Amino acid sequence: MFAVRPFRPRGWLLLGFGALALLLAWVLGRRDLLALAVFCCALPGAACAGLYWFKHGFSVKRSLSPALARVGRPVSVTLDVRGHAMGADRMRLREELPVSFHDLPRFNHPNPVVPRSLLSRYQYRMHPSRRGVFTIGPLTAEFSDPFDVAFVQRNLDAGDSLAVAPAAVELPAISLTDGRGQDGSRSTRELAHASDDDAMTREYHYGDPLRRVHWPGTARQGKLMVRAEESVTAPEASLIVDRRSLAFGEPSAAAGLPKLRTTAAFESAVVAAVSIATHLLERGYQVRILDHAGQPAFASSVSAVEAQMEDFSGEQGVFEVAAALAALELAPSMPDAGRPAPAPRTAGPASAAAPRPTAGTSPGPSPGQGGAGPAVGPASGDALGAAFGDALAHKLHQGRRRGPIVAVTGMLSRDEAQLLASTAKASQSACALVLCREPSQARDALDILHRAGWQAAALTPGTPLVEAWLRFDWHASTKGPPAAGRLS
Repeated sequence: MFAVRPFRPRGWLLLGFGALALLLAWVLGRRDLLALAVFCCALPGAACAGLYWFKHGFSVKRSLSPALARVGRPVSVTLDVRGHAMGADRMRLREELPVSFHDLPRFNHPNPVVPRSLLSRYQYRMHPSRRGVFTIGPLTAEFSDPFDVAFVQRNLDAGDSLAVAPAAVELPAISLTDGRGQDGSRSTRELAHASDDDAMTREYHYGDPLRRVHWPGTARQGKLMVRAEESVTAPEASLIVDRRSLAFGEPSAAAGLPKLRTTAAFESAVVAAVSIATHLLERGYQVRILDHAGQPAFASSVSAVEAQMEDFSGEQGVFEVAAALAALELAPSMPDAGRPAPAPRTAGPASAAAPRPTAGTSPGPSPGQGGAGPAVGPASGDALGAAFGDALAHKLHQGRRRGPIVAVTGMLSRDEAQLLASTAKASQSACALVLCREPSQARDALDILHRAGWQAAALTPGTPLVEAWLRFDWHASTKGPPAAGRLS
């Protein structure tokens, strides 16, 4: 990258003196003035040409801490610039940052780590305010000639990527995640290795290792018996992240920010998702995260460690979920209003199902800047015939998973709410956060979920996530759903 105006004030002054001397030499016929004019004009040109053909010998190493940033938390950046060249003692450095980061760090070179060292080190901090994948850099250097009459700007590197994950809200323990059981729905403290006196035994099966043979039991029973100790049960949970575009309003992208297909309502859903996932993972749950169609929720996220991963556990799972949510965006709209959508599932496989309405039968309020979009019908916009369908139900209960189910959704029509409600028939408990501008917009969907045994709450822009989360316990301790009203 080269400067549009390649001369410093001293260079422009020399060119002016050269032009004046040339004019006087022509008028007065003085050769000495002609020599002065040639010198004044040639020096800036020669300096500019030298800088243009000059190849810098610098290398840049940029270290970001932490490697995965969080919204609202500072990120420390260390720049190691190694090398030396003509004009390096006058070099100025500028770090290019996204528009949303505001200030551009500027440095003077050299700043040696030790005297006469070729390594100069610079440090600065930045505070990302939005999630996304940003390019930090490149580091731009402004080279000057020894006479300081010309300069040129060059990029010393190509920059580095920084993933900024949404900040998780700390959620309190509720009955959904604070119990323990033996069926895989909650964790158990049972020891994995019982003593010989306490060990349960069963008859030997082909393939059992001989080290598990229980000899006292074998002697008592007169046949080969083996230990049948149960290992510690890993609790399981499922998280559904709704990514339907029209359920969260019209996506829009602001200048200078990551080109994510998102809305203000979907940003709230992402914060809720990372908070709930972190809450479950920190309590030892193995969490399966799916989208509204039963696919891996992070399949389209460019920041995901492994795009097709569904199951997460432990501290590594907390990191992987946060990293994937950094670039998660709404699914692209796929207009298919003329295609008939499948009917909702019913309690019995042989039951007749009513046909689902076509596009436009469930009109809703127009989306606003701070809230969710309209309650769209199943066949509008996003190919919603697959939303909350059999594929999702199969994934939720694959391998007889009986742990709690938590869904974070946008606006739901009545048919979509019925489909979502039917996905948790075999689950011990199910909760749903429905994002909307006003609780009255989600009243029908919440009533349907409540009647199906779900603990459901509306999450509005004015409702803290912790308050909506605690309402799950309120629903569990009361009979029937509460009257629809604004959460306060």
